[in-house]
Amino acid sequence: MTRPFRFGVNLMGLTTGDDWREKCRKAEALGYDVLLAPDHLGAPAPFPALVAAAEATERPRVGTFVLNTGFWNPALLAREVATTDALTGGRLELGLGTGYVKPEHDAAGLPWGSPGERIGHLRRTVEELDKLLASEEHRPQTLQKPRPPLLIGGNGDRMLRLTAEHADIAAFTGARSVPGDDSGKLLHLTAEELDERIAAYHRFAADRAEPAELNLLIQMVEVTDDRRAAIRPVVDYIPHLTEETALELPLLLIGTVRQIADQLRAQRERYGFSYITVLEPYFEAFGPVIEELAGS
Repeated sequence: MTRPFRFGVNLMGLTTGDDWREKCRKAEALGYDVLLAPDHLGAPAPFPALVAAAEATERPRVGTFVLNTGFWNPALLAREVATTDALTGGRLELGLGTGYVKPEHDAAGLPWGSPGERIGHLRRTVEELDKLLASEEHRPQTLQKPRPPLLIGGNGDRMLRLTAEHADIAAFTGARSVPGDDSGKLLHLTAEELDERIAAYHRFAADRAEPAELNLLIQMVEVTDDRRAAIRPVVDYIPHLTEETALELPLLLIGTVRQIADQLRAQRERYGFSYITVLEPYFEAFGPVIEELAGS
């Protein structure tokens, strides 16, 4: 079954409350379905930002994209989730990840740990949240039952197994961490590498009663009549790829509005991505694409 498209925007910049609310209203007017907040030091605190986003708008859902789970313990996170779900009228979607930037954990005085330890903490957090939020004794209660929809982001086998077991939404970055680098630097996945990761997820999710929604985080949107000229500066940052292979990257949307819309339709057919998230710097440029894909 082909899912209809949904579009989210990851909003990262905060100056004043009025500016934040106006930005959220503009995203709603452009057709975005989900207003999202990341969880990084230097970015707005996600939960109050989402409450303000919901108060400023009427239609979009709101969500974390994604929480650095190492910043949280399950009991305190359950309180934040339930409160935010209640204050937003049941519009919350909860996105979780392990975190991938060691300096942020160092600055917060929090342990970093090995990849296995971070994934273990994420697993314990998910399982404890499920238990706490489903309990009739938990206060406050969520409006959505048994809990808000859960998104988990990650590409490795251990993360994909966890995602297949628990997540309503499986999020793929189209990139992976550079081995031995804890600074947050990412290496783009080729189209063929992403094929392999999607296939691995489907193997782990074979026994699911219902398929998850698949999400892709887009790293760049440029509406242009000259795709080659637009990709040349990008190739300087991804020297392991040629212009041709860079233009095939699923997480880069470069071309006319019609070309980008056709690319997203093709990627939905190939990979199953129906929930598309763009970063704030590109959210206005992407607006005409949302209009082009309306009802698809």
